[in-house]
Amino acid sequence: MRTPPHMPSVGQVRRTVIIGDIHGCFDELAQLLDRVDLRPDDLLVGAGDLVDRGPAPGEVIRLFRERPNSIAVMGNHERKHVRGIFSYAQEITRLQLGDTYAEAVDWMRTLPYYVETADVRVVHAAMLSGIPLAEQKQEILCGTTSGEKELAAMFPDGWWADHYTDTKPVVFGHHVTGPDPLIRDRRIFGLDTGACHGGNLTALCLPGFTIHQVPARADHWSIVKREWQLPVLKTRPWLNYTWAELAQATSQYARNADAAVRAWLNRLDEWAADLRNLLPALVAEANRVAGRLTTDQMQQHPAAPVLFQARSGRLDQAGLARKCPTPRRTIDLANAFGHVAPELPD
Repeated sequence: MRTPPHMPSVGQVRRTVIIGDIHGCFDELAQLLDRVDLRPDDLLVGAGDLVDRGPAPGEVIRLFRERPNSIAVMGNHERKHVRGIFSYAQEITRLQLGDTYAEAVDWMRTLPYYVETADVRVVHAAMLSGIPLAEQKQEILCGTTSGEKELAAMFPDGWWADHYTDTKPVVFGHHVTGPDPLIRDRRIFGLDTGACHGGNLTALCLPGFTIHQVPARADHWSIVKREWQLPVLKTRPWLNYTWAELAQATSQYARNADAAVRAWLNRLDEWAADLRNLLPALVAEANRVAGRLTTDQMQQHPAAPVLFQARSGRLDQAGLARKCPTPRRTIDLANAFGHVAPELPD
């Protein structure tokens, strides 16, 4: 854990303020820090999952990076970015952060898997009793899928927190507990109260172990999922999909899409159809070119395999389709023959 750069003023009790899963809900975080009256000498601890699902992950990261006496533990969402494991939420965050994404991920790599003070332990997801934090598995601490499966196998009759017997309190997030935090015996504090889903953002302040909350301003994840669907779709590697994969994807994404997304997917389908409609002209062009080039000239041509097949009389539309299984291969062949291929819709 980083050492705070300066000591509190005489007569002032330095507090530790621990925040549950923020998930990019910066406005709620700012309101909550005002509510707890965060002071410069207070230690601010994020319980992981600072990013994904909310509208402003960049602002949340900036606060924790720039404010002195601030630290966050590695959540499973940060770990996904660090390891390049992308689902829809991570794709959105990458677009939200834009040019600052790589720098943000570099910072995420520095996050510890736990924070321990004289009064409390902070992990993102879980820990096992009787094992020093430094010896705990990272997957369990931050709540990866494999860590969750391992815990389920260890405790088939209950939750890990039901079996926590250490005397030092543990604070964690990861598991949404409802609108209120989970508090047991002043030793177990679950602080993920679903801020990104329209619940509350929760803080635990020490040494008094007091709880503070602010309500979310919206069900941010539902809104963000809709707002970013089209930008995320435009980043898909459509040029490298097979024709079958492309058709399946456009059909799948159109099912729950709004009008703007469906309109773009329709343009994408039209683009794919226009590309495939080039095949007859490309067959004719290949046969024409093959008839006027020497063998040496064909060997130097960017469409050499197709030309040799045409010269042997074995090139037809079905054969050319097998050689152009993706939009990119079709565009490359069209360019080789000087044809202007339709552009991917923007």
